[in-house]
Amino acid sequence: MSLDALIRARIRADGPISIAEYMADCLLHPEYGYYVTRDPLGAAGDFTTAPEISQMFGELIGLSLAQSWLDQGAPSPFTLAEAGPGRGTLMADILRATRAVPGFVEAADLILIEASPTLRAVQGETLAGHAPRWISDVTQLPEQPLFLVANEFFDALPIRQFVRDGAGWRERRIGVQGDQLEIGLAQAMPQPALAHRLDDTVDGDLIEECPALAPITATIGQRIAANSGAALIIDYGDWRSQGDTWQALRHHDRTDPLRDPGQADLTAHVDFEALTIAAPCAYSRVTPQGVFLERLGITQRAQTLAAGLAGDPLEQLISAHQRLTHPEEMGNLFKVLGLYPAHAAPPPGLNV
Repeated sequence: MSLDALIRARIRADGPISIAEYMADCLLHPEYGYYVTRDPLGAAGDFTTAPEISQMFGELIGLSLAQSWLDQGAPSPFTLAEAGPGRGTLMADILRATRAVPGFVEAADLILIEASPTLRAVQGETLAGHAPRWISDVTQLPEQPLFLVANEFFDALPIRQFVRDGAGWRERRIGVQGDQLEIGLAQAMPQPALAHRLDDTVDGDLIEECPALAPITATIGQRIAANSGAALIIDYGDWRSQGDTWQALRHHDRTDPLRDPGQADLTAHVDFEALTIAAPCAYSRVTPQGVFLERLGITQRAQTLAAGLAGDPLEQLISAHQRLTHPEEMGNLFKVLGLYPAHAAPPPGLNV
């Protein structure tokens, strides 16, 4: 039995399902889920994240968090957490860069928020010697100062899609036509959570809503507001969702999200306005990734690394710097949002 067959049987028995339900099955089904069955990262996988492009990304993230820790009185112990840690590369770079900050690594209680057993095993190898511990949900974060990074985490959370119809919304749902999955529209219904979107949409406009975004952000923000700390949320998206951004990636190319369920990565752009609405703490201005990294000194760091390089390694460094910062690559598509206590300053690289 394949995941495709299981989903089709479920729909035939119970009726059409939301895109969110479909994404949850495709990504995290205990037997056939995408993240459960493979390491999806790198050239041999389906996509590449910023930490895999260059060590500079993680180093600067780490130093931003460490400076926030110092600015808030260097609390000890504190939680150093990453949501969706991939292979552990970003956290390894953070820990290496922050060894130079007296007391930071020693005071850190290292926690990785990861649901995939496959990726947990890879992370354990990458971070051998650092004694990380894993949790599957942000509600399991301890009540102590929290310094957290979430890079390309929120984009993989399941979404629902709605098409405006008068004062109501028609949800896009997945059904079966013959032996194929297909998307249709449910009847128009009021959606109180989308009432604020009636002001900036017209009939036929499509918006996306992520049910898990608000509770996750609220939990992170509550820990920071109550205990101090900071969070750096880095993802692709913008202020308010508009239009269909749901996509599937397989072998670094886009594919049909309804084709071969469980065999491709499914993501959607992040609504940064929704993050700020959900956060019960102070938040920074949403900042393009390229601007954020330049403020933290990525060009100077690249120049330092380049001093000992030539030939292909130098070209690779130049290419990595451009890919992370250039407006036409990741520099503008990816945004950064900082969460922090009301009495503190935003993490370095960000402003209010």
